[in-house]
Amino acid sequence: MAVETPLAFLRAIAEGRPAAPVTIFFGPQAFLREYALESLRRRLANEGFKYRSVQIGAADTYANLINELEAADLFAAKRMVVGRVLKSHRERNLEGDVNKNTASGSHDEAALIAVGTHLDPGIRLALVYEREQLPPRIRRAFEESGILVNCQRPFDSQLVQYADLFARMRNISLTTRERELLITAHGGDLAAIANSLDKAVITHRADSGNEVADPTWTWHAKIPELFDIAQTITQQRIGEALALFDRATQTGRDPTEVLALELIPQIRRMLLAATLLRHRKDPRAIAAALGLSPNSPLASRAVEGAKRFGLERLQRVHQRACALDASFKNGTIKYREQAVAALILELASDG
Repeated sequence: MAVETPLAFLRAIAEGRPAAPVTIFFGPQAFLREYALESLRRRLANEGFKYRSVQIGAADTYANLINELEAADLFAAKRMVVGRVLKSHRERNLEGDVNKNTASGSHDEAALIAVGTHLDPGIRLALVYEREQLPPRIRRAFEESGILVNCQRPFDSQLVQYADLFARMRNISLTTRERELLITAHGGDLAAIANSLDKAVITHRADSGNEVADPTWTWHAKIPELFDIAQTITQQRIGEALALFDRATQTGRDPTEVLALELIPQIRRMLLAATLLRHRKDPRAIAAALGLSPNSPLASRAVEGAKRFGLERLQRVHQRACALDASFKNGTIKYREQAVAALILELASDG
């Protein structure tokens, strides 16, 4: 099998593709390595596989991993064995006697390959390498019979696909607006996107009273509270924004998060739009400056908010919001909910 992207691998897992005897995760993106591994673990757990893990560090060989693969387990007829090859294991070969280490490492890899290519049908092997490239022998040995997942930084064009995939794996259906808001708020931070969706699921469970997620549930409504506060502010619905903020804090959202992820980005977009409007720029130029498409709802709302609040008020509130964020981080403000509520009210004030 050819080397796969994490996106292709996760789609295959979601679609029910049988797990290969050997799956290897590598590449610089730690979150994608762990997310793909956890998706594989959940899939195999549903098929009755028990989880076993072996860590291979600086002074370790593959011996413990090989023993785990070869040994019988009376309590687990089917096992998923994970070998974590730490970055320090690679660095060991850069120290000391190069010839000795190279020969030892080569023999070690050969032993793992011999076992890995003749696994018992009840065993699935997953190797996680904390490095950007696989050892050449490991790559050649498992490239045909296994799956190699290269966890590189996603292209911007893939962010929408990742957001949809993360949502689908949580039984959430995203609208175009919600998808765009997620990506705009978090950029290329896939961990933050996945975390926001997890919070949305937790909020839904709290509202519905369900402690266990219903696997058949599909969420066609908007994500509760994630970006509604920022949207109501752009439309100058200050009372509704305060009510949403109060509900968000009651269901566990951190005021610091609301300020950093919703209010400051939205105020900054409106401030930029107001500045460009002062220079008589058209909506297309404003959308381009915001890094959005001309038809983007985020761009149109930024322009709408800029016209409603005006440049001077937005400058004042933006400065206040940034100072508030700094005070939250250095711990000088104790009552954070009240401080954020006061900031929202300040948007409604002309003074």
